[in-house]
Amino acid sequence: MFELTEVKQLAQSLDSKLPFLHEINSPAEHSAALEVIEQLIEEYDDNVFLIDALSASIERYENTAPEFAEFNADIEQLDSGVSMLRVLMDQKSLKTSDFENEIGKKSMVSMILSGKRKLSLDHIYKLAGRFSLSPKLFV
Repeated sequence: MFELTEVKQLAQSLDSKLPFLHEINSPAEHSAALEVIEQLIEEYDDNVFLIDALSASIERYENTAPEFAEFNADIEQLDSGVSMLRVLMDQKSLKTSDFENEIGKKSMVSMILSGKRKLSLDHIYKLAGRFSLSPKLFV
């Protein structure tokens, strides 16, 4: 069993040493949090608890801070299917001509990548099958 008083003291000690663990309030604290998490990740298994807590704090800050507003708006606008297709192309070193069985000729793939056309349900199911992924990742 644990002693509540000891746990509270540990929490206060953490709060005094890493005030941004709970909440990040400035770009300077954000930078400091990123530096700390980089160090913690080197021994991930030993630091999972702190990494999770710090990651949540960083995510909250990045979702609400004015300096990330434009970036977040741009991300919201992205077509997830096209984004997934780009990631697959990058990870697997694929070209527009490598999707003839799933999408069609490279001109069609180029139109999808440029936003002139959308992925159809047929494209999505074929891509999901080829890469053993859930179709939800393309929607």
